[in-house]
Amino acid sequence: MPTSAYLQAAVLGIVQGLTEFIPISSSAHLLVLPWLMGWEAMGLTFDVVLHGGTLLAILFYFRLEWKEILTETVRLIRNPSQITEQTLPIALIVGTIPAALIGVLFRGLIEQHLRVPVVVVFTLVVFGFLLWGAERTGKGDRSIGNIRIRDGWWVGLAQALALVPGVSRSGITITAALLLGLSRAEAARFSFLLSTPILAGALTHELLKLNLAPEVGQSTVVMLVIGIIFSFSSGFLCIKYFLIFLQKRTYFPFVAYRLVLAAFIFYWLVL
Repeated sequence: MPTSAYLQAAVLGIVQGLTEFIPISSSAHLLVLPWLMGWEAMGLTFDVVLHGGTLLAILFYFRLEWKEILTETVRLIRNPSQITEQTLPIALIVGTIPAALIGVLFRGLIEQHLRVPVVVVFTLVVFGFLLWGAERTGKGDRSIGNIRIRDGWWVGLAQALALVPGVSRSGITITAALLLGLSRAEAARFSFLLSTPILAGALTHELLKLNLAPEVGQSTVVMLVIGIIFSFSSGFLCIKYFLIFLQKRTYFPFVAYRLVLAAFIFYWLVL
């Protein structure tokens, strides 16, 4: 396999890790970048590996939070009477249901008809403005500590829209969380936690579909290792510094980036 393929694997790994967690749409970048560069598709196995890298990044970064959540879940299973309106594990479970159902029922239809650049242009603009509007109107005085089960449901409904390229999973869930009154950093944190089960489910689904035997070889393994290393590393760093950034800054730079990216794609479409 040529060196250019390894470089492509590294670039796509970095792009996946950076764009999965900030509200600029990883699917838009992974769809448009190969189109602009004239790269051939790397295949389903490589796509699964990239998402596996970002899943590992979010699990590692939030390992203490997930330990507490799992401990709390076990406790609630043993004592269901202790479940209250403000129960984070239940909010995460409830919030995962809409995207899981929509994914099972309509993912094939969406991928077949909506994975085109013109759709990405539209969703980048529309949901970029929604994010900016949510930040300007949200109260920003709530934290994950007082998240309610019904909040999880509403953010989960929003997450289901992320199957459409250009919407951005983090972008739409952060938008919904902001509208529900969470602060900028807490909205992002809840978005990351909520994305974990759906990313794990989607990864498991794709792994079950894979047939690795025909394509496994030394060069392929190297390419997959490069992809997962770069997607994990860039994803972990992105989460860390994005949350730091949100302590004092707004989401406006990401809204502006979405608009510029949409304009750039539109320009290439009409050439």
